[in-house]
Amino acid sequence: MTTERIHRAASDDGTEIVGRIEGEGPSVVLVHGMIGDGDTAWRELTPHLTDGFTCHLPSVRGRGLSGDHPDHTIARWCEDITAYVASLDEPACMLGWSGGGPLVLAAAERLGTVTAVAAWESGASPLDAPPALMEDLGRLFPAIEQVGIAASEGRMTDAVRAFLAGICNDKEIAALEGTDCLERWADGIPDMLVGFQNMQAETSLGSFAPEELAKITAPTAFFVADETLLDRGFPAAAEHLARQIDGAQVREVAGVGHFAPIVAPQVVAAEVAGFFESVLQPA
Repeated sequence: MTTERIHRAASDDGTEIVGRIEGEGPSVVLVHGMIGDGDTAWRELTPHLTDGFTCHLPSVRGRGLSGDHPDHTIARWCEDITAYVASLDEPACMLGWSGGGPLVLAAAERLGTVTAVAAWESGASPLDAPPALMEDLGRLFPAIEQVGIAASEGRMTDAVRAFLAGICNDKEIAALEGTDCLERWADGIPDMLVGFQNMQAETSLGSFAPEELAKITAPTAFFVADETLLDRGFPAAAEHLARQIDGAQVREVAGVGHFAPIVAPQVVAAEVAGFFESVLQPA
């Protein structure tokens, strides 16, 4: 009989942050993005990592198994993930996908127990974003408006389709249509919309501030997909962030797009595991 493993932590304001645990080996904390939670975001990827790593799958407040709180600002999300990692009382690698990028960076800025940081197609703050990213966000935000319209009418599956049309290439969309992704992610649409609203309302660079990024000493890699729909914005964001972190790398991954953790998980797992293993291997 398999016993479910769960880890619980308290964020700075007392909100309970919870993550499932799968696998054996060095700890890796996987942080979801704007849509979904720790369970829904990583379902396809974790089977490719659990033979070599203990995968922690926390959710920020109001999502997954975590408790809720009225404050859903990006700063609070950063506190949620940082508190979870701090509570492990052991070294951990971190992987953030898209909107999870700033959350893993924040933890690495604040904790000495983060041994390596990987970000799959992280964005950057609109307050300090390179022009190419702002241009691509100009393509994404109309799609988010369509998400909001569909959600307001109760058409949650159509809302997911509208989101995917703004961030996925045609090959990814076709692959996702053949899965349970649309139904699985539909419940996360309201939280995603709140996340985008809060991102646009930010008045501080937070974890993206140069003086904060400079605090990161853990080896850091920003992964960009060469078939991503936002093909100028994500690479520009990666280069922009990497320049501010000593020794950070930008790695291009061929043949995949933004949603590769779902449609090409074996590719993402090989890239990320290879990076983590290079950091963890004895000198």
